[in-house]
Formats: sequence, C-alpha cells, structure tokens
Amino acid sequence: MILGNVNIIGNNEPVNVRVCNGKLADITPADSKSQASHLQLTFNDAIIFPGLINSHDHLDFNLFPQLGNKKYSNYTEWGNYIHKAYKNEIAEILQIPAPLRSEWGMYKNLLCGITTVVNHGEKPGLKNALITVFEESHCLHSVQFEKNWKIKLNNPLKKNLPVNIHVGEGDDLLSINEIDELIKYNLLKRKLVGIHGVSMSAKQAEKFEALVWCPGSNYFLLDKTAQVNRLEKHTKILFGTDSTLTGSWDIWEHLRLARKTGLLSDEALYCTLNQNAATIWQLNSGSIDEGKDADLVVAKNPVGKKDLDAFFELRPADILLVIHKGEIRLFDESILTRLYGIDMYGFSKVFIAGACKYVKGDLPALIKKIKAYRPDINFPVTIKEPVQV
Repeated sequence: MILGNVNIIGNNEPVNVRVCNGKLADITPADSKSQASHLQLTFNDAIIFPGLINSHDHLDFNLFPQLGNKKYSNYTEWGNYIHKAYKNEIAEILQIPAPLRSEWGMYKNLLCGITTVVNHGEKPGLKNALITVFEESHCLHSVQFEKNWKIKLNNPLKKNLPVNIHVGEGDDLLSINEIDELIKYNLLKRKLVGIHGVSMSAKQAEKFEALVWCPGSNYFLLDKTAQVNRLEKHTKILFGTDSTLTGSWDIWEHLRLARKTGLLSDEALYCTLNQNAATIWQLNSGSIDEGKDADLVVAKNPVGKKDLDAFFELRPADILLVIHKGEIRLFDESILTRLYGIDMYGFSKVFIAGACKYVKGDLPALIKKIKAYRPDINFPVTIKEPVQV
C-alpha cells in the first residue's frame, strides 16, 4: 500500500509512505517514482501522522454521561458523591454487559484516530480488537480505592511491569500526601506511571517514569490541572482522555483544551501522543520511520492551517483513513472508489457530524445491542442504514 502526496507533521514537503507487511517500508519524496503496489492512494492537501496513543481510558466506562455538578477537592470526594447522587443512573449503565461497553470504548478511540489505548482496569477481553488495547502494565486504581495496594505494588511476580495508577488527583493535602505514600512504599523501585498528578510537585515527579496528563477530566472535577510545564523537566508527560464519566468522547476536544492552557509547547503536546508514549509503553510505533508498525492516520488539512496548527484543529469528521498495523480500520467515503483490490467485507457505514465513514466491524449492530438495554443513550455517530460493502 502506498499513501501518496501526504504531508507528515513537522515536514513541509509532501511524501509517499509505503506500507508493507504491517510495517512502514519507506518514505520518499512525493515526486519520486514509487515501487509498484496493489493499492496506491494519492491524496490532495492531506496530513499524515502516527496513530494517536491514548495513555489513559476506562474502556467499559464510555457509555456514561459526565457525572458531577460542582468542584471537588479530590477524586475520592467526587467518587463518593456520584455513587450517592447518581446511584440509579450508574446502576442502569452497569446493567449493560461489560463486553459491549468495552467494545464501544474501543470504537470511541478508533473513530478519533487512536490506534493504541491503555485501558485502566480489568482486561476487557475483546476479541479481534481493531486497535491495540495495551495491557502490558500493572493497573492499580489508586491509593485510596485499591484494596491492599501496598501488597500488590510490591508483588515480585510483577516487578518488571510498569505500574499505572491514579495518584494526586486533587487539590488538597490528602492528594499531596498520597503521592508521597506511594513513593515511600514502592519498595521494589518499580517503574511508576502516575495518572492525573494534579497536586504533584517537581520533586515527586522525579520518582515517576511518566505522568499521564488528562486535562479534560481534571478541569471537570477540580477546575484545575497538573502543572505539566514544571513536571516535564522531571518526568515524561503522556496524554490521556479518561472516560466519558469526566470528559468528552472526542480526544481532539481534550487536545484543544490542553493547548489553550499554554502549559506545554505545541511540539511537546504532540509528543505526548506518540513518541513519549511509545517510549514508556515500549511500542514499535509513535513515529513515521522505516521499520515502525504501520499505525497511521491521514486527515484533511484544515483550510488555512499548516503543520501543528492543522493537527490541533482536526475533528473526527476530518479523518480520511486509519491504519492499524498495516490494516485499514476506518476510511472516509471520499476514497471508497479508490480502494480497489482490497477485501472490504465486514465494514459498516456510520456518520460523524454528517461525514460518512466506513469502519471495520458491525458498529450499527453493536449500537443496537446497547440500545436494547438503554434506548436513550446518545452516540456521537448516526446510522442511516447498516450498509456493508
């Protein structure tokens, strides 16, 4: 497969990107003669970038609406509050089988151009996942809510796995102290990947391999976020959305919020989604280089925008193509007639903000199954007819 005449973020000259056997084979100037390929897609005014890496989500919690109606001191106050104030709403969503909820969580990420998601919690057990659901870590919920967390943290059988854990998610003394407590009891000196870290200091950050920044969730709960401009000097910063309990389904909205804070440069924010995350999770992706896994996204270039300005203006409707390990997972209707020679069996048709997309798998059937439990659930996609091609 050759993706022709695309602009790599950070490179002003259009190129051709060749994919072979699930890997990036070579990148050549757009005006050079490319090797023969059974599929050549030439684009006009399109950008290409590595598939996004979402370093924090709860796949089975993405059918919830945002729950909460005030500013909280910390995540425990919020958690205790919603389980009282929204007891019935929570119970109704949890009646939907977890595999269905997790499958929708996977699609939520795919529709946004995410090709790897780090799921926090129980393994979802997805069969034939369309993106990488990263599970090569030791998930602990938090110091406050994870039972026997000290014993689990110091499990010698898991000492080689990075630990990802909610920590410092608040704006009070409890939140500051729990970071110190986590550091103190990390007796095996395991690699810690903190999540949120709103109250984290630079000194504390030195003890962490990375921090996953989730500004959308932080502002919803706490009206405050981590001071990543200070923390980035002491640990790697990754990006996460969290679930729809505390944020939009759309990672691009989270990114625009993050950019608006001005806490990270555009270049640093971009790296939280690819190179930084690939390094921490030890993935063979995160950049467009020969030999890397072919996790790629091609999108329309927003009018009047270039490079990172164009990237941060994107919306799910702008995505033209999502490739995961060399396989097409989503494509825009505008390139349907050019996909000759490709087995298109098993794609379904949906609409995002009026833009027609074909996505691998039977997404309409999944939505129908979920609505059998809760007919009032609103999805960010619409279905006019469950057409397969």
